[in-house]
Amino acid sequence: MFATIAGLFTAAVYQPFLNILVFFYWLLGLVTGGHPDMGMAVILLTILIRFLMLPLSFAGYRSEKERREISAKIRVIEAEHANEPVLLRRLSKKVLNQSRGVLIGEIVSLVVQIVIALMLWRMFNSGLPGEDVHLVYSFMPKVDLPFNLVFLGEFDLSHPSFRLNLIQSILIFVFEVLSLSTSIYPVSKEEVVRYQLVLPLVSFIVFMALPAGKKLFVITALIFSIVLKIIMVVRQKLEAYRLKKEAEELRETTDTPVVQTVE
Repeated sequence: MFATIAGLFTAAVYQPFLNILVFFYWLLGLVTGGHPDMGMAVILLTILIRFLMLPLSFAGYRSEKERREISAKIRVIEAEHANEPVLLRRLSKKVLNQSRGVLIGEIVSLVVQIVIALMLWRMFNSGLPGEDVHLVYSFMPKVDLPFNLVFLGEFDLSHPSFRLNLIQSILIFVFEVLSLSTSIYPVSKEEVVRYQLVLPLVSFIVFMALPAGKKLFVITALIFSIVLKIIMVVRQKLEAYRLKKEAEELRETTDTPVVQTVE
């Protein structure tokens, strides 16, 4: 059973994306005159994956309000029926059943993220070193081996990098500051401490030993998310400005006195 699932994962997910990465690497070789950079190929692959995940990202933004409403309802139930465990479980279950669509969406999103995480883990552990070259399709253009794993001639993708780790933590801080400062919901001090201070610090410590290739993927994904967040905030502000102007124009039209002339 496990072997079947692993084989399906390899054929349907890992192998296609590995070939896309190799194609990007080959394409960069053409552009640079035969000096491809696997780090740049990883950046291109990351951008492609983030574009493919945009529907899930937008669905996550839309369901944030529903998730908060579910949490608020359950907190009210817990406060009102703290001494009635049977009724508490029944009412909580009823709220969750009414919000099944949101929960299913969360599960699907989680499964997709796990699959992508597994794909990337294998890609950075055996794909970049060249151990999975046999999975490259026969019709793919040939590339020179071993792959050039030195990003920008300075960062070895197969070894940890203090600077990339620091950049990753800084970007996490920037993203969380942007997210909390633009949130339409009240932000508690605990959330500020947890996301803007603890999360970047913990990520710096936890990911310190990871190879630079994985950090490069995370850094690119974070930059993509920050740009996407800025675009969404600007779009919301423009939409709010447009609605405000329309309301003002409508009010001016309504308040304009009608002068009737008698012939």
